[in-house]
Order: sequence, then C-alpha cells, then structure tokens
Amino acid sequence: MRVAIFSTKPYDRTFLSRAAASHGHELTFFEPRLDRTTARLAEGFPAVCAFVNDTLDAEVIATLSSGGTRIVALRAAGFNNVALDAAEEKGVTVLRVPAYSPHAVAEFSVGLLLALDRRIHRAWARVRENNFALEGLLGHDLHGRTVGIVGTGRIGALVARAYRLGFGCEVVAHDRYEVDDLKAIGVTYVDRDELIERSDIISLHCPLTPETHYLIDEAAIARAKQGFLLINTSRGALINAEAVIGGLKSGRIGGVALDVYEQEADLFFEDLSSEIIQDDVFQRLLTFPNVLITGHQAFFTEEALLAIAETTMGNIADEEAGKVSPNRVLSEKVAGKG
Repeated sequence: MRVAIFSTKPYDRTFLSRAAASHGHELTFFEPRLDRTTARLAEGFPAVCAFVNDTLDAEVIATLSSGGTRIVALRAAGFNNVALDAAEEKGVTVLRVPAYSPHAVAEFSVGLLLALDRRIHRAWARVRENNFALEGLLGHDLHGRTVGIVGTGRIGALVARAYRLGFGCEVVAHDRYEVDDLKAIGVTYVDRDELIERSDIISLHCPLTPETHYLIDEAAIARAKQGFLLINTSRGALINAEAVIGGLKSGRIGGVALDVYEQEADLFFEDLSSEIIQDDVFQRLLTFPNVLITGHQAFFTEEALLAIAETTMGNIADEEAGKVSPNRVLSEKVAGKG
C-alpha cells in the first residue's frame, strides 16, 4: 500500500523503511507536519502515517478523505490530536501504537526526577567551566519520600515499581482501574485530591482527556505540599503552565521536569537554536533554575522506534488484508455502541 509519512525525521526513514519492506508498503516521506495547509500532499495515498504533533481535525480529515485516504496510522499511543467523530463519519480508519516500549518512557521519567532533584544538569554545566563548588546542588534522598503516580497503565506501573521497589519510596496512585500487582507491593490507591496533598513528588502518566486536562492547575498547586516536585512525560496539557510558573515563583513547587509542553507543536523536534522563540510562557519556564525541560524524547530509544515502526506498518497491512486491527481507535459514539 502507498503510505504518506508526515513529520519525517531521518530516524523515521530508517526504521519505517525497514519495517515496510516486510509488508510490501511503498512509503513517501514528507518533512512538514500534517495540518490544513499540507493535507493535500496526501492526495492519492490510501494511507497516511502521522505523529503526535500532527493536526487531524475535522477539516484535515475531510481533505484526506476527499483525496482517497481511508487509513490514518498514528505512530504514537495518544490520539487526542484526531477528530475521531469526523473520521468515523468519513469512513477513515484510525490506528495507533498502544504500547511500543513502556520501559523507555518509564526509565526516562525516573531519570528526569533524579536529574532535577540532584541538580545533575546544573552540576554538569558547572564542571565544564571548572566550577566544582557544591553550593546550590543540595538534593534529597528518595528513600522514604512519597511519590504520587497519576495513571498506572503500562508506563505508570513501571514507574511505581521503580520508586517502590528500587528506591523504597511510599507510593500512592490514582487511576480509574486499580492494579492488584501494584497493591501487592504496597502501592496505595487514593483519589486525586489526596494524592496531590500527600505527595512529595507527582509524576504524570495518564492520557489527555477532558477529565485530565489541566489536572495540575492553580487549585491543585495550592493544595499540594510546599516544595513538591512535578514530573510530566505524558501530555503537555495535563498541566497549566502559567499556574506552574506561579507555583514556582511562590515556592509551592520546588522543581519541575517536563518532556512535553502544551504548545510543543511549534517547538519540539526542530532545531530553533538560531531563532527567537515567540512563546513567552515557555521562555519564562526556562528562566527558572529548578526547571528541567527536554524536547519530547522519553520515547526515543532504538527498541521503541523499532516497535513503533513494526506495529505501524503491521496495522496498515492488517487493514489492507481486510482484518480488523486490535489497534483501531474508535470514537466515543462508536465505542459506546460496543
């Protein structure tokens, strides 16, 4: 099948081409993001492959459909960027990669916390300037501290295990579905408000939904422990960045580590080192010494890229063969009928 790949980087070409060869797909790579201005590039392609910051709103779906596209294969787990009702109406099947390498994201999340709490990134910069002073680098033991995990799916469960079994933390969790294996090792499920109030560290691992949008807002920060640390490797809009800035200024937030950002589509995955960033909120975040931001790289391991490519190309092959892929994404309207 002919597949148009959007938001292409060199590593996408490498892994997707390798995976496509075994399924007989013909890939055409486009560097631009998929949005209203680029959707016509997919005309004549039965399948489109999109990434996390591509826009698949109703207008884009309509353009794709009119151009002959009947499959949208997301090379990501999240699908909050897709107008699913519009896709259903136009007969466009949406596929995703529900789990590629949860270890990649879980390990990166713990790494961010360690770097933030122990000031590893600041120490690295100092040593490069022959500054070996320790003032300003004081951290805390993780052992015995309370870590709140919001979302205990595959990634969140691994993070909870790492903190509970690896570091000896008290772990509290919040999720619609409780995991018995986690409760067996001492993880305690609580409601969201209690988690926020009890946690020294809050780590976010849930999807972006209307219920989780801005779950860390001004009110949540006001309820939280003084000096708590916030880690987000999930979706940027889980936190209200302006409220976080207020929490950092007041000292209520002791530090923030982010691998995602609500307005990242205009920033991440590009080299903007010679440009002036116009996002004032993002620029303000970068001025705080206790803020660590990376450019959505938690997923970025060889194992994860291989799994993403194989699943994505396999999803398309299943649909081409008339099989109902288990990785189809249904609109709430359709899912409710099931």
